[in-house]
Amino acid sequence: MTSQPSQRIPQRIHSPSRGVSLLVHVCLISFFNSFDFLLKNPNEISKGYGWHFQFLTIIALSLATITFIAGFLADIFLWHNAFIVKNWLAVGSAPLEVLISMLYWGISAIDKDLVVTPDMQLDPFVDMGFHLFPALLLLIDVLLLSPPWAFTFLPAVLIPSAIAAGYWAWLEHCFSVNQIYPYPLLNVVGDGGRIAVFVGSAVMMAVCTFGIGWGYGKVNGVSVVKGVEKKRA
Repeated sequence: MTSQPSQRIPQRIHSPSRGVSLLVHVCLISFFNSFDFLLKNPNEISKGYGWHFQFLTIIALSLATITFIAGFLADIFLWHNAFIVKNWLAVGSAPLEVLISMLYWGISAIDKDLVVTPDMQLDPFVDMGFHLFPALLLLIDVLLLSPPWAFTFLPAVLIPSAIAAGYWAWLEHCFSVNQIYPYPLLNVVGDGGRIAVFVGSAVMMAVCTFGIGWGYGKVNGVSVVKGVEKKRA
């Protein structure tokens, strides 16, 4: 799976540019505000090994921030290489943020105490800054400001699998020091349950990847199949 500019099939809104594209990427201020909140509001997790990077949410937010910084630089300086970097980073950051939003709000609808401890409950706007705005902004970027992704099945499966495996290894390493998982759900489901969570999350992220590709086709009238871009009749 690749993300590359296309002369034949441009994105819906011109980018990089100092117009709409720049206005969208300036919204990375929201990401900075979320990190500022973490620094100003320490808790038991931040005092432990791994800081807030024990949370997949914060790892994904970091990747989203880097993605939007690249987009911002591309817009300010009309820097095509930064635009290419932004598109490549979005291949991982956009599906990951969509996955996090789906998991967080879905599990929270059942029992919010499964994803955050009572002492970490957030105000709604702050909560959306971590678990909603990054996904929405990245979707706007991918669907409106980016060239089409060229999909093949294997990379679309391997990227989510690698992220899930890497995060699992990192989380277990943090657990070996802290003796607690950052997400309450992982403390109660047992080893088998944790395996199911990570495997299921990898599958969901792969589905999100293909779903974003499908959404791109709906928005831009482009079908991307097996790496071949086809303009719809």
